[in-house]
Amino acid sequence: MFSTFNINYRSREPIYQQIYNEVVKEISLGLLTPQEKMATVRELATSLGINPNTVSKAYQMLEQSGYIYSAVGKGTFVSDNSEKLAGMKENSMRELKKSIRTAYNIGIEYDDVIGAVKEVYNGGAADYA
Repeated sequence: MFSTFNINYRSREPIYQQIYNEVVKEISLGLLTPQEKMATVRELATSLGINPNTVSKAYQMLEQSGYIYSAVGKGTFVSDNSEKLAGMKENSMRELKKSIRTAYNIGIEYDDVIGAVKEVYNGGAADYA
């Protein structure tokens, strides 16, 4: 139910967007599984030390995107998004390969591309958004 989200309070990316991205990432990695109960807005806000309205906005976006759903009186749960996530991963890989091909064609060095990948995977993703 509780995850350790990687929230960067100094980032230009809004905190609600970071929460959204972290939940999507945890769902895609299988850390949050279909039908798993999510932390309440208040619980997550308290654990992150942020305003509940920020978490509420992230949850609303996640629900609109179909990643989570609410059941009145029961809580918020992870939706089954396996097909959606598979399509997103496929599209992301296609876009990544296209970007790498462009980088290669304009002379960006291999080590620079690998460095960019490492930077993104180590928390610098907002710089490339």
